[in-house]
Amino acid sequence: MGTRALTTAGQVGSKGAFPLNPVDRLGRTIDPAVLTAAEEIGRRAVEYAEKILVDPAVATDLLEESAAAVSRALRTKQRQNGIPVRNVHAYLFRAFIRRVNRATRNNLPLADSASRHSSGGSVSVDLESKILLDEFLTRCDPVTRDMLYRRIQGFSWKEIGRVYAISAHAAESRFSQALQRVRKRLGLRD
Repeated sequence: MGTRALTTAGQVGSKGAFPLNPVDRLGRTIDPAVLTAAEEIGRRAVEYAEKILVDPAVATDLLEESAAAVSRALRTKQRQNGIPVRNVHAYLFRAFIRRVNRATRNNLPLADSASRHSSGGSVSVDLESKILLDEFLTRCDPVTRDMLYRRIQGFSWKEIGRVYAISAHAAESRFSQALQRVRKRLGLRD
């Protein structure tokens, strides 16, 4: 993965097509049409994911995995009903964004800490926030944890409430109360 990071970092700044492997890291082949689409959207997609995930090598791996999954889905669709996907670029980009979001949720404490550090926040505030976030994630129930992930992704309280069939105020209140309980346990704020 070390060499991959070096070559990918060099590729992001260069002009031309974004070169990808015809086989993802799991050994799955990428259909030539999907590989072409991935190379065409590659630069923009990786730059987008790099802002969230920080590491361009991880973003490139996710793009290749998405391309392999889309290749498999296209072959299955072709066999089942013979109707081709009209816009492979959009289909691939949506699959890629879903993988980036999943990776973000899985690495939230690390990504949150890295983004704060790069923005120049104080070390004590960063440490307090990281401890609070880690404690919150381990002590809250799955619904409240999901609410946190959705808020980080930019969902409004109204949208979150709609997901759980409760009002926006109830969703915000539930989240706020859980956060206050964790803060109290840690002795951060009353």
